[in-house]
This record gives sequence, C-alpha cells and structure tokens, in this order.
Amino acid sequence: MPDLLTLAVLFAAAAWAGAQNQLAGGGSFITLPALMLTGMDARTANITSTVALFPGQVTGGWMGRKLAGGTESLSLKALIAISLVGGALGAGLLLLTPSRVFASLVPWLVLFATAAYAWGSFGRRPKSEAGGQALSTPLAGAIQFCIAIYGGYFGGGIGFLMLAALALSGAAVRAAGATKNLLAGAMNCTAVLIFLFSGEVRWLEAAVACAGAVAGSVYGARLLHRIKDETLRAVVIVIGIALTVGLFVRAYG
Repeated sequence: MPDLLTLAVLFAAAAWAGAQNQLAGGGSFITLPALMLTGMDARTANITSTVALFPGQVTGGWMGRKLAGGTESLSLKALIAISLVGGALGAGLLLLTPSRVFASLVPWLVLFATAAYAWGSFGRRPKSEAGGQALSTPLAGAIQFCIAIYGGYFGGGIGFLMLAALALSGAAVRAAGATKNLLAGAMNCTAVLIFLFSGEVRWLEAAVACAGAVAGSVYGARLLHRIKDETLRAVVIVIGIALTVGLFVRAYG
C-alpha cells in the first residue's frame, strides 16, 4: 500500500492532469508515470489511469453534447456505436496482453501518442468546411473503429487523432471538438466496464487520482481563457518526449 506522501504526489499529479485535459489535453502523460511510481506495472497503471480519468471525460462529453454531431457520411449514433464496440475490443486486447509484453510496448505507444499530439498541436492545419471531399462511409467508419480500439487499449493522443478523422470526414469545425469529447467518453465507457471486472484496477490509487483529476478539471476550466494554449501544448510535448526517453531506457537500457 502506498504511503501518504506517495498518495499526495499522485493527487497533485492527477490534479495537474485534470487541469491539463481541460486546457490542452494530454493528461494521461501525467497520470501514467505517476501511477507507475506507486509501484504498479505499466499495464495496471494504464488500466487504473483509464478508470480514474473516465468521470472527467463523461462530464466533458455531457457538457458539450448539444454541439456534437455526425459527419457527412456517418451519423452521431453510428460514430458512438463504433466507438463503444472498438473501445471494448481494445480493452479486451489489453487484458490479453501479458504485463511484460505491454511494458515493452509502452515506450512505442507513448512515442506514437507524443507524435500524434505534436502533429495535432502544431503540424495539422484545419480542413476548410467547404473544401475537399469527405471520406467515404466505409473508410470513415474503419478509421474511427481503429482509433476506438487504440483508445480502449492505450488512449494517448486519441483526441487529436479523432479531430483529424472528423475533419477528413466532413464534420463542422465547431462541432468536431464536442464530438471528439463525446466519442472519447463512449470508447472509454465500454473499456472501463470491462476493466471494472478485470481485477486489475488499484482502487485506492484510482480514487485518489480521480479526486485529483476532478479538482484539477474544475480549476482548469476557470483558467481556460487565461493561459496560452500553445504554451500548454508545448509543455505536454516536452513531458511526452521526456517520458518516452525514460520508458525506453527503463525497458531496453
């Protein structure tokens, strides 16, 4: 059982993650290593992090539900259904992955998530709502399904992956952010339901991280218009790079 100091550090890290998710995203870059520092292996930390951050995702998705919508080729109901199924498959795949194998995959997953986050933050250019041809229905559905599987399995960088997919599918720019939040909650809903019965969740640490993330989310929402978004995204990318290097050294050093 972690001592009080470790739990206090975890609460502070989760509060930072909650605020970070409200302001710029990337909170899982904070909670994953914080949970690993309590003595968890990478797979257990990933599962516990998903459960701990889920209430904040549900809150964000619910608050923006009126702005959410479908794309030119897929209705919102279809996107939610795809996300629910894909999230469940990803969670099941994670539970079938031995802890040692997942530990060796984590550096690559974090590297991919950091690259996706950096591309979404600074490399991607928003697609004009009037220009370009939207993805076909099968292709748009397949892309969202793959993102949902990845979301249930690991989840880092899914926000930017979905924003890109929604833009390519013809979603309105204003609605894409709200739709992304709703779909993230959907894919993690089925993942969390599976994790709850897996015996892998560390409930004390999950409760502490959840409380910290909720507190941080409230504070982050109040700071939303006071801090430069680009600065926050740059901080997340730096953390992601440092975490990637540390995990590669730990796994292969």
